[in-house]
Amino acid sequence: MQLVTIQTPEELKQRLEAERARLRREAGLTPSEHFHRPVERAFTAEERSKVTLLFGGLTWKHEDLMKAVFEGSGYRCEKVPTPNVAAFQIGKEYGNNGQCNPTYFTVGNLVQYLQWLESQGITRREILDSYVFFTAGSCGPCRFGMYEAEYRFALKNAGFDGFRILLFHDSDGLKASSGEPGLKFNVDFGLGMLNALHLGDVIQDMNYQIRPFEVNKGETNKVFREAIDILCSILRERPPFEITKAAPQWSRGFLERKKAVRNTFNTLGKIREHLYGDVYVNALRQVRDLLDTIEVDRTRIKPIVKITGEFWAQTTEGDGNFNMFAFLEREGAQVLPEPIATWAAYLMYQGKYNHERRKAVEEHQRQLAWWNLKERAKLELKYAGKFVGISVGEALWRHFYHRVIRQLGGLTHELVPQKELAQLAAPFYNKFTRGGEGHLEVGKNVYYTVNNRVHMVLALKPFGCMPSSQSDGVQSAVVNKYRDMIFLPIETSGEGEVNAHSRVQMALGEAKAKARAEFEKVLESTGKRLEDIKEYVAEHGELRRPFYHVPHRPGIAGTGAQFVLHVSDRMDRDSRFWRRTRVAVPVGVSRN
Repeated sequence: MQLVTIQTPEELKQRLEAERARLRREAGLTPSEHFHRPVERAFTAEERSKVTLLFGGLTWKHEDLMKAVFEGSGYRCEKVPTPNVAAFQIGKEYGNNGQCNPTYFTVGNLVQYLQWLESQGITRREILDSYVFFTAGSCGPCRFGMYEAEYRFALKNAGFDGFRILLFHDSDGLKASSGEPGLKFNVDFGLGMLNALHLGDVIQDMNYQIRPFEVNKGETNKVFREAIDILCSILRERPPFEITKAAPQWSRGFLERKKAVRNTFNTLGKIREHLYGDVYVNALRQVRDLLDTIEVDRTRIKPIVKITGEFWAQTTEGDGNFNMFAFLEREGAQVLPEPIATWAAYLMYQGKYNHERRKAVEEHQRQLAWWNLKERAKLELKYAGKFVGISVGEALWRHFYHRVIRQLGGLTHELVPQKELAQLAAPFYNKFTRGGEGHLEVGKNVYYTVNNRVHMVLALKPFGCMPSSQSDGVQSAVVNKYRDMIFLPIETSGEGEVNAHSRVQMALGEAKAKARAEFEKVLESTGKRLEDIKEYVAEHGELRRPFYHVPHRPGIAGTGAQFVLHVSDRMDRDSRFWRRTRVAVPVGVSRN
C-alpha cells in the first residue's frame, strides 16, 4: 500500500513555481534583470584643470570654433579626428549588431582615439581619470537614441569600462542635460557656443560658394584657415564682461550691495558684449576683408547640388559619407551644405506645435463646457506662455544667424522658414512624424526645386536608417509630381564608395546638362558673347571679388547664369564702356 503525502498549500505553491521555472528555462524564456542606466562617476568642478573634454562629429570649422569656446571658458579639450573606415571597423568589432552607419563611425572613432592615447604611453587608468567625452543624445524612434548605451557597450568591450560620457539632449532643445557640475552652462559659455555654431555654419556655406570659382587653386582653403584662426583667437581670448568693472565708479558700491540688480545688468552686459561688442564685430570685419581678397571667376558653369539627409551623414566631411563633398567639387559641382542652425530651428518649431497639440489633449481630457470661461482662460494662459517663449526664441535664433551673415558680407544663404518647409512637405509627409529629420528631407527637396535654387538634390543617409527610409519612400511621390526634379538618395556605409560615386556621377551628368542649358539660354538672352562678358569682368576688379553682390533672379539657379545676367545689365548701363567699344570696332562690323 502506497502512502500519499499530504502537502500544505505553501508547499504546492513552491512546487508549482519550481515547475514553471523549469519549463521557462527549457523554452529559453528565463527572465533577465531590467536594465538600469549605469551610475557614472561625476565630472566635478575640481577636475576642470586636469580632465580633458573630448568632442567631435562636426566639420573642422565648427569643431575649431567650439574648442576655442571651451578653452576660453577654462576647460581643457581636444578634438577627436574625423572618423575613417578604420574607426567604422572598430565600431563594428566592439559594438552591437544592427547599428546604423553613424553609430559605428562615431563609437569606433572614440575607441580608436583612446587606443591611440594608450599607444602614446598613457595608461588606461589615466585615460579613465583624465578624459571625458561630450556628445549629443536623443530619444524617439531612431537609433540615435541608443548612442549613449552603444558608447558604453563598445568602450566596455574595448577595455575602457567606466569611461565617462557627458550628454547634451536634443529632446531638451538647447538645454544641457548632463547635470554634472564640472560642465557649467553659464551665459558666457552658452553665448560663446551660439557664436561658434553660427560662425561655423556661415563660414562653411561661404567656403563651398567661393572655392569652386577660385582663380588660384588652393587659395580658398588657405585664406579660410587664417579666418578661422582669427575667430578662434577672439572666442578664446576675449575677457568676460563684468558689470563691476565696466560700470562707472560711483555705481559700483550700489551694485555690490544689490545682488539681484548686479546679476541682471551683468547678464545683459554679457549678452551685448558677445553679440555686439567691438572686439567681436571688428573680428568679423577683419575676416570679411580677408576673405574678400580671394579672386573668383563666376563665369564658370557649375551645377548646384543641395545636400540633405540624415544629420550626421549630411554634415561630416570624411569617410562617413564617402567624402562626398570633395568628390562633388572634383566632378565640377558647387555644393550647397545644410547649416546646423536649420536643425536647431526645426527642434524649436516641433516643440512649439507639439506643445499646442498637448493643449488640445488636455482640453479633451478635462471636457470643459463652453461657458466655463475661467477654467478655459487658465488653460490658455498655461500654454500660451511657453508657445510665445518658443516663438521669441525662434525669432532671435534667425535674427542672430542672419546678423552674422550680414556682418560677414551677406554671401551666405538665409535660413528657410520652418513653416514654409512644413507646408511644402504636408501633402506628402506629416510634420509630426518623429524620427531623424522628420519632414525636412521632403520639404527641402520641394523647396529648392520649385524655387529654382539648385539643379540637383542629393540626400545622404545611413544604410538602413528607418526615418530616412520612410522619407525615401515618400520622395517617389514627390518626384512623380515634380518631373524636372533631379533627386538622388545615397545610403552610406563603411563600404561601397566606388558604387556610390558612380551613381552620383550619373545623376550629376543630368544636373550638368541642366546647368549648361540654363547658362546658354541666359547668355543668348543678353545678346552678348561670353568673351565680351569676361573682358568686362577683367577690367572691373570688384566683379572678381567673392563678396560682390549679385542679385538673385527668380527662375535661375546657377551662379554663373546669375552673374552673366548681372554683368550684362552693368554693361548696358556703362556708357563709357560702350563709347570705347564703338571706337575700337570698325564701322559696319558687328562684335557678335
